[in-house]
Amino acid sequence: MPEKHAEEIVRTAVAQVLERQLASFRESVVQEVLREVGPALSGKPASSGSSAAGLQKAVARIQAGATQKEILRALLDNTVLYSGRAALFVVKNGTATGWQGTAFSNNDAIKDFALNMSSGMVARVMQSRNAENGAASDFDQHFTSKFGSPADGKLALMPLLLKDKVSALVYADGGAQAGTLDAAALDVLVRATSAWLEVVSQRKQAQKDGAPEPEMHSAPSANDPFAAHAPLHTGRSHVAEAAMSAAAASGGSTAGIAPGLSAEDAEVHHKAQRFARLLMDEIKLYNQAKVADGRKHKDIFDRLKEDIEKSRATYQKRYGNTSAASGDYFNQELIRSLAEDDVSLLGKNFQR
Repeated sequence: MPEKHAEEIVRTAVAQVLERQLASFRESVVQEVLREVGPALSGKPASSGSSAAGLQKAVARIQAGATQKEILRALLDNTVLYSGRAALFVVKNGTATGWQGTAFSNNDAIKDFALNMSSGMVARVMQSRNAENGAASDFDQHFTSKFGSPADGKLALMPLLLKDKVSALVYADGGAQAGTLDAAALDVLVRATSAWLEVVSQRKQAQKDGAPEPEMHSAPSANDPFAAHAPLHTGRSHVAEAAMSAAAASGGSTAGIAPGLSAEDAEVHHKAQRFARLLMDEIKLYNQAKVADGRKHKDIFDRLKEDIEKSRATYQKRYGNTSAASGDYFNQELIRSLAEDDVSLLGKNFQR
């Protein structure tokens, strides 16, 4: 059908645009993380570990991963540059379960080990969502009893955030021989990993958008370490996408879509809403600094006018002459996604 053909064209075009811009975006992620955490590294000796060049190489290895499993494996592999041993725990429903470890005497024993999250450093990191450095005595004592305490009694625990939610915890210490523990450099790696997982998530979502509904419900990939744990797509747009699919399957309506539409018109409205969401996700992906500054100064529209109007034209060309034209989904998504449901953040020059 013509509409399905149009969707395939859009999907292919979006994938090509993302592919072309991926290399430059990788570098921008590196620089942004280094700017944020760089002050913590100042005053440290310029070694292959803590130097900016060394960190950039480590981050580049992480960003070479194409799947979640590859990315997280690269993260763990590179933690040994800044620690004696490390482990990653996936968080789901208040439980942190071991995924993999590196440089332990028995790495396999890390798998499926459940951390005590009710007290100490683990509880504080989960609550604050910030990295902590502390004493082994403040960590899960069952863990230290089973795997041994670090020789110097110190460790670092860092949250891996996806859409502001703690999806994993990264543990690191100097090991049994009191080796290196560069907590600031490890924080850079974990933050960069979080950012890159978001990029990969956005990229895959863009490639999927417009696909037939069954593809939206395909089984989790074997390369997804979060498949049996917390979902990767925890952002508002992806939660909305899941809700939309469920509503469509049950015959219900989604937020902002008028009830009482025929099945055919309802599907057009659903697709228009998804397409508007995709356009806003692209704007945010490539203009993160402008979006943040625009929210702060309440002038998002002025800062992103060119991108917004180009996207609006694309949206209108596709859905302006369909039954979805009455839905005003482009402006709805603009306000929801870019302005976080506060139209005043768009500025005085924004007009519906």
